[in-house]
Amino acid sequence: MKRCHLFEALCLIVLLLAPGMLCAQNPNCTIVVPDAPFTAQGLATPYVLLPTDSNPADGSFECHETNSGSSAFVQAAIFDPATGQISVYNPLVIDQGSVPASAPVVPKLPEHAIVAIWFGYNGNVLIQAGSAASLKASNCVNGLPGNNFGQYSYCNAPAFFKAANRSIREGRLRVPRLGFASDRQICPTVRDFFVVDQDQSDNLPVTYLISSGGLLAQNTQANQAAMTGATILGNPSDNGLLDRFLDPAIGCTPWKVDDLADPGQKLPGLALNELQARAYQRASVGLIPAGDPMVLDAAGTTDLGKVNAYRRGVDQPDARFLGEADTARYCRNMLRVAPSRLLLDQAALTAGPSPVPSASNLFTFVTQRFMASYDILGCGDLVHIPDPVSVTLDVNGVAVGATIDLPAYNRCKRELAPYDRQDQAADDDAVKTASTN
Repeated sequence: MKRCHLFEALCLIVLLLAPGMLCAQNPNCTIVVPDAPFTAQGLATPYVLLPTDSNPADGSFECHETNSGSSAFVQAAIFDPATGQISVYNPLVIDQGSVPASAPVVPKLPEHAIVAIWFGYNGNVLIQAGSAASLKASNCVNGLPGNNFGQYSYCNAPAFFKAANRSIREGRLRVPRLGFASDRQICPTVRDFFVVDQDQSDNLPVTYLISSGGLLAQNTQANQAAMTGATILGNPSDNGLLDRFLDPAIGCTPWKVDDLADPGQKLPGLALNELQARAYQRASVGLIPAGDPMVLDAAGTTDLGKVNAYRRGVDQPDARFLGEADTARYCRNMLRVAPSRLLLDQAALTAGPSPVPSASNLFTFVTQRFMASYDILGCGDLVHIPDPVSVTLDVNGVAVGATIDLPAYNRCKRELAPYDRQDQAADDDAVKTASTN
């Protein structure tokens, strides 16, 4: 089966459910990282999007930030070693040869700030480019040599998380507790099997503004007021899904900190989500599995080194061997957790908006996302349990209904029961390992 990443596997959903339809443009693009990206001026310098190659056969000859199929996003988290606090800043991305609709704000950084940067992408493979010396000095990771992750990459993330976690242990940085959702369950994190998909912890809760003339700007209060008729461009993602859609729908509040591009405003962030998940997510804990398409090697087989390179960028413990990143266990936990909470929150999610036009509401979006993830990871073959989730499409290919077959799901849980103890032990070990890293 073809592996797609666009819009969190919605391309695959179309292939599965409406094979006569074509996937949206899915190009490979390159993003040019400015020199000295952790300085105030470097953060305020627009990142430039350009084509990685020029093959018209797959559409990769064009990369446009305003095309939602090839949009790239950048987010920085800034740690202040003096106060132990975190702030965020969303650098701007523009097309090659373009200019911003409004000059990016030059942030005021704390002295000796520890900065990390993450990248998200709506297409297939986003490659970092720029000065080789600067990328190396900035500890930028795009995957393994000659073997990119895909939509996700980062710069200096392990150093940032090391400093932040030390501050948490010292009691200077306080991570907000999760609280309770309207369903009386603990609010989810990005490591909750209600939230994860086939390539969890990727992409960013970042939005930009597109002017009526097609130019990009940071999404700030000042730019919103000045740019009449501007539209919002977003990065569909686990982080964005949680912060912008799931949390509001079920009565939860994401952790937000000061936005250095927009004084007085606060934003969520990938780094915040991962720190909160590390602090409060209890079993079952979703950690990058070996079958995640973004951590497979170039031949499509499992690669422990790539698994751990990805995990380090999102503050997850290294897997000591492939069994610690077992995809079958990941699939079993998806089955244990996601359908149950989808049923519990069906009314609230049905009332919530879908992140993309291919689903009629948040419930149909999340259920079809589960179905696609189950297929992409090969869960049916790994656990020998059919997916109990199905969706209904209208004539335009929009998911307008979703069903969780209760008798089938109850059979699933009975078939999972013999694995409960061993999976629980593995989860407990993962939590313990994370707490000591």
